[in-house]
Amino acid sequence: MKGAEEDREHHDARLENDAHSTGIPHVYSTLFLILILFAAATWFVPAGEFDRRPGEFGEMLITPDTYHEVESRPIGPAETLSTVYRGMVNTADTVFFVFIAFSSITVMVSTGAFHALITRLIGMFNGRGRILMIPMFITLIGLLSSTIAVFEEMFPFIPLFVAVAAAMNYDALVGMSIVALGIGLGYSGAFMNPFTVGIAQDIAGLPLYSGAGYRLLSYFAMVSVASAYVMIYAERISACPEKSLLRGASFPAQMAEKVLREHRMHVRHAAVIMIMLAGIGIILWGVLTRGWFFQQLSATYLAMALLSGIVMGWSPDKIAHKWASGVSQITSTCMKIALARGILLVLQDSRILDTLINWIARPLYLMPRLAAAEAMLAVQTAMNFFIPSGSGQALISMPVMAPLSDLLGISRQTAVLAFQFGDGISNILWITGSMPIICHFAKVPPRTWLRWFLPLFALLFLTQMICIAGAIAIGY
Repeated sequence: MKGAEEDREHHDARLENDAHSTGIPHVYSTLFLILILFAAATWFVPAGEFDRRPGEFGEMLITPDTYHEVESRPIGPAETLSTVYRGMVNTADTVFFVFIAFSSITVMVSTGAFHALITRLIGMFNGRGRILMIPMFITLIGLLSSTIAVFEEMFPFIPLFVAVAAAMNYDALVGMSIVALGIGLGYSGAFMNPFTVGIAQDIAGLPLYSGAGYRLLSYFAMVSVASAYVMIYAERISACPEKSLLRGASFPAQMAEKVLREHRMHVRHAAVIMIMLAGIGIILWGVLTRGWFFQQLSATYLAMALLSGIVMGWSPDKIAHKWASGVSQITSTCMKIALARGILLVLQDSRILDTLINWIARPLYLMPRLAAAEAMLAVQTAMNFFIPSGSGQALISMPVMAPLSDLLGISRQTAVLAFQFGDGISNILWITGSMPIICHFAKVPPRTWLRWFLPLFALLFLTQMICIAGAIAIGY
């Protein structure tokens, strides 16, 4: 099995090659095409504005029934191209926070502490208690995704869980689903993910990580549904192997023993885990009691990375090398953020953003609030097919969805919830997302994964709809 760091470095290349082989356009070309189309629309779409009023948290809320046309300001070719640069400048605070946070997380992951923790926990399961491995690891991986936003970093664990599942008389679908569902549900139900919830709430004008309690409740509801689905399948094929969708396939169960030997936990690993837990606690304290935002959060993530490197006994150069590796890995995502903001600048400068919001709102006015909120969830899920970047999707959709929710009588907190639901679990469904890479690591055909996963996705989508309905009912 390749090392975790090498796997992460080659992830983007694998994803791009798989996308190219299926004829799927690169996300840059998709974003740039959207930019061009909206710039062209500024010459035909009438400009207009709503009146706005300050909300509870200082956000500017749209006042319904105040839309009026204003002087048009079309965007020409030169100005359109310049919005790419302006988008980079305009998102500087977000982009540099993402650079610092992601690179710091990369340092912590590179210590091997998470590998050691997971392999240590895997070694605890045997005999009749083996089935409990499924909900425990889906939950654990999901909490890591919800807090420190791990995603691609978990891919190297897929072969390990496939091997462990084989050793326990399950199949590769069980092993890969533990990791895939963990990261997908972690992003869907994230209560303090800085790259999705943090950015979306910033755009919506909400306090950072506010409403975390309901998101955490929604997360555990989705985890319960997913865990039950996987456990039922695992027990069925354990009792009757011919019912496996991968019947006839063989997996090297002996690899589990090799990996367990290679990733033993020692005192330094335990210290890194404690630093990470302490850092999360400090972040929650700072956000909830001191109003911390990107500047203070960046400092905390950086401190966590430096302390992790120090307790591992690394030299300053080695810490810098690991940190620089994170910078190189996240650069592509930061460019997506800048391109997405460029699209928003075109809509704002031309003054057609409110016109588009007004047009979208008109058919939704005919729906009950609940139906309109569920429609927002469906739109966000579909949008993730074209823009599989959580932060990029937030920067494109939330400037529309947040004010749209004002017109529909839906809270902006619920609009953020619909965004994260749509962004998270569909990442392991859409071929434009991470599904091909997950299947590659598990050596499972994508069609087989989809055949197994689609019924579960329907159940999870229904669970999300119920959570949206609950949010509407309690005025979340």
